[in-house]
Amino acid sequence: MTGTPESEQTSPAPSGNPRTVLVTGATGYIGGRLVPRLLEAGHTVKVLVRTPAKIAGVPWLADVEVVQSSLDDGDALRSALDGVEVLYYLVHSMAAGSGFESKEKAMAETAARAAADAGVDRIVYLGGLHPAGAELSTHMRSREAVGKVFLDSPVDAVVFQAGVVIGSGSASFEMIRHLSETLPLMPAPSWVRNKIEAIAVRDVLHYLVGAAALEGPINRTFDIGCRQVLSYAGMMQEYAAEAGLPHRVVLALPIPAPKLAGMWVALTTPIPLSMSLPLVESLQHDAVSREHDIDAHIPPPEGGLTTYREAVALALGKERDGQVQTTWASAGADADPLPSDPEWAGHLVYLDERSYSSDVDPKHVWTIIEGIGGKNGWYSMPLAWRIRGLLDKLTGGAGLLRGRRHPHLLAEGEVVDWWRAERIDRGRLLRLRAEMRAPGRAWLELSVEPEGTGSRYRQRAIFFPKGLSGRLYWLAVLPFHSLIFPAMSRNITAAAKALQDQESEPAGHTA
Repeated sequence: MTGTPESEQTSPAPSGNPRTVLVTGATGYIGGRLVPRLLEAGHTVKVLVRTPAKIAGVPWLADVEVVQSSLDDGDALRSALDGVEVLYYLVHSMAAGSGFESKEKAMAETAARAAADAGVDRIVYLGGLHPAGAELSTHMRSREAVGKVFLDSPVDAVVFQAGVVIGSGSASFEMIRHLSETLPLMPAPSWVRNKIEAIAVRDVLHYLVGAAALEGPINRTFDIGCRQVLSYAGMMQEYAAEAGLPHRVVLALPIPAPKLAGMWVALTTPIPLSMSLPLVESLQHDAVSREHDIDAHIPPPEGGLTTYREAVALALGKERDGQVQTTWASAGADADPLPSDPEWAGHLVYLDERSYSSDVDPKHVWTIIEGIGGKNGWYSMPLAWRIRGLLDKLTGGAGLLRGRRHPHLLAEGEVVDWWRAERIDRGRLLRLRAEMRAPGRAWLELSVEPEGTGSRYRQRAIFFPKGLSGRLYWLAVLPFHSLIFPAMSRNITAAAKALQDQESEPAGHTA
């Protein structure tokens, strides 16, 4: 199947009425894709981020104004909104706990007050499709409450309500993809029969961009979707058909079991438990558009809305070609960076250091370093890595299934399995910060430097233990480190040597 590339070519042409906009959530899946679309439409864009390092590698960085702040800081937000006409509020946490809903609502109220004080013309928010009058899950209820905060504020609001968003790297797509590819026969809870209206990520962006140019006060919700209603089981079967897999049999059991299903999803897909539970809970009810009033305000994309099957085909094509712009893991959790090396003053630190010299050009070693993880693996004892990843999943961690956005290229802030790229000195050093569950903080540094006519590869595993449990944890993993890390240094160098030999073969040479 072919179609318009998922580069969101359906976005509106440059607007005759350019606006100044502020995007919150620019490090997230939707926000990271919306910013370049807004720039293409001729708008002046500011982004509000807590950690600027997370967008250090994006291609649009030089074209936007970056404001470092938090949505909890009303004064800073008011200052950031000075001169802004449209605020895009694209923040929604997948956190949990008794204070979750109140915190989300309080942040929205802070943003609404700041927008009113700054004279902002419009707030644009992306919420979720849900039936009227139903008892919603915590996260869907929170999204509805945030939307209501904006609609009740003095600032004009456009609140979009979307169902399952399908695009390369989206959490919903990854969940469907892994479940469909892993299980040809799937016993499933009763909610797999519920009716769902999906929407392609490029169509979501079409509506979000269009909202900036709307004339007059709007202040209402709009349901948006592809106008094609399927069950969740039907979505998995359609995915299988598009991916060339045999027909998937989904057996709907007469029990809802959202928590059990959430745990199963966390174990069989890249989605961690903290996200799989709210995602599954949001599927307990039908999610279908009740109105199509958006057509009178923002016409559908040229060529029409993307069908579910087309959206799947586009997402698969982008993943196959390594052109995924953002992923569901783009935002991630904030964490303190590694303190200054070499002394790490005030910290107890455990180290595992390895190095390996070879006659390989440093550029080839760097190619292997930058491409580590994901489908390329970790170059030592893959079974041991898989077991550790499974244990991490069982304890609610990220596991090894998150992969990476691009098979060979990496930017600061991006995910690499259970790690996140914290620092990249291109051609020399990659520092990964662990997001696995462990009693302490961990990093993995991989670096290469010239040595004579070749290079020296170095790697360091760095661990700051937390309490006695952290010390015992390090002792427990030492035997595995003694096997994994020496082999890793040798195998990375060997892979770089193979790459160098391959590139040095005469053109047209055949074995």
